[in-house]
Amino acid sequence: MSRASQIPQTAAPARPELPGKLPDHLRAELIAFRRDLHMHPELGHHEFRTTAAIKARLEKAGLRPKVLNSGTGLICDVGTWDGVRPMLALRADIDALPIPDAKTHVPYRSTVPDRAHACGHDVHTAVVLGAGLVLAELDRQGALPRPVRLLFQPAEEVLPGGATEAIDSGVLDGVGKIIAVHCDPRVDAGRIGLRSGPITSACDRLEIALAGPGGHTARPHLTTDLVTAAARVATDLPAVLARRMDARSGMSVTWGRIEAGHACNVIPMHAELSGTVRCLDLNAWHEAPDQIHAAIDEIASLHRAKSEITYVRGVPPVVNDPVVTELLREAMGARCGAASVEDTDQSLGGEDFSWYLEHVPGAMARLGVRTPGDTAKRDLHRGDFDVDEAAIGVGVEFFTAAVLLDGRTPEARRAGPAS
Repeated sequence: MSRASQIPQTAAPARPELPGKLPDHLRAELIAFRRDLHMHPELGHHEFRTTAAIKARLEKAGLRPKVLNSGTGLICDVGTWDGVRPMLALRADIDALPIPDAKTHVPYRSTVPDRAHACGHDVHTAVVLGAGLVLAELDRQGALPRPVRLLFQPAEEVLPGGATEAIDSGVLDGVGKIIAVHCDPRVDAGRIGLRSGPITSACDRLEIALAGPGGHTARPHLTTDLVTAAARVATDLPAVLARRMDARSGMSVTWGRIEAGHACNVIPMHAELSGTVRCLDLNAWHEAPDQIHAAIDEIASLHRAKSEITYVRGVPPVVNDPVVTELLREAMGARCGAASVEDTDQSLGGEDFSWYLEHVPGAMARLGVRTPGDTAKRDLHRGDFDVDEAAIGVGVEFFTAAVLLDGRTPEARRAGPAS
């Protein structure tokens, strides 16, 4: 069950207090905003209600958001860009997943059948919205060191991700670096996980259609046994790749669907497989399609099956820039103490935030959403996924600290806020 827990202070900040603390009334508003999004999840490219809600709240704060060309998602600049000094962008993804919400015990359970915010995008949205509102107030006070761009991106869950369309529409114009968070149910609320370099993997979609004349199961030698051919592709492809790709690349082919036949005594004429290709290494990701096509053709030919391969490029790995990662480490340390930052491993999950990093340096942090003391094993993309809502306030103050510290030298950042 989601709880806004009291996060114990693990260590005193090593420097004077930064401005940009989240007021209690705004903290409560953001929790309510997140719950409203959670009750009304929308899939990629259909986030019209979500976009309208974000836009209305930003306009209420005196800001001027702009809806993206795709019709969903938006950008909003806080402060006036001078056309010279690059902006820092804060990115959130706003779409939900096509799965049912299994949380029957909370009042903010999804009201839309087979739709749920099971990956935390509602939290990401509330965090960037809250940071924007706090930064807008600092701008009115003359305390915002540079303009900031808020980016609410649609369709992160739709390969190859809404980031590519957002970039094509110009969301990075004037942006010098970009940062984001992603909910992590393995990290306590009040903490973040950081990693310099690759933090996620590449993720592509693979679909294979096999064809042959089929026939009677009494005479498989006169047919193309597509059931066996499909089984061999499913088992042999990962094994072949393990000997053709560098083992350090972390290549993983995993099947989510295999279909063939309708009768027990008929060898079918068609079979289909679909799954994902994940890879930890960027160079291996570029090499993967050719290697996979060649291996499938060889396996299918061995069983006299014709193959049709659809390889859909998804996303490359998110590779965190070391300088931006260090900025995030210092920002979290300024808010919650150095002990609130933990190292995190590279995962095999994919994230289209990686496309932004093909153009500008940036970093993604893992935002802790587990209630401290909770020992249950939880994961993303499950219908029962939920968060400790105290993470929203932590994320807002983490982002505002990053904005306030950005652009200073490491020595100046350690010295504390500018007077």
